[in-house]
Amino acid sequence: MTGVTIEDMILGLGVDLCKVTRMRNAVRSDHFVRRIFRSEEIAYANGKGNEMARAASFASAFAAREAFSKASGISMYKVAFSRSFCLEHRAGEPRLIVSRDLDADFAEGRKRAWVSLSHDGDYAIAVVVIEATSAAHHEI
Repeated sequence: MTGVTIEDMILGLGVDLCKVTRMRNAVRSDHFVRRIFRSEEIAYANGKGNEMARAASFASAFAAREAFSKASGISMYKVAFSRSFCLEHRAGEPRLIVSRDLDADFAEGRKRAWVSLSHDGDYAIAVVVIEATSAAHHEI
């Protein structure tokens, strides 16, 4: 592959679907919520108002974890049960925050993750694309 640099590369793609009613039942447990989600995600979901909107927000955040795990090859256990991953919303746009202890390449700018979320009825979906950034200047 002459002429293709790593900055042009998609490194991983993951998708996950999460049932909102199942998440509604799970998030009735404060222990579950505090174990899986970070305070920023909890505050965002709690600001949604009614129980189903709150559950849809948590379902989207959980699906983002699963999709990231699939795209990155990092175990779901490590993604879900560490404080190293966060789905945050800035100006209405979802962003993934990945700390150094989960994957240093994100913290050091060599990788970037893109996330798209949607929910309709009883399902929430997340798609994650991981790409190499221009900070990684290696030829393949």
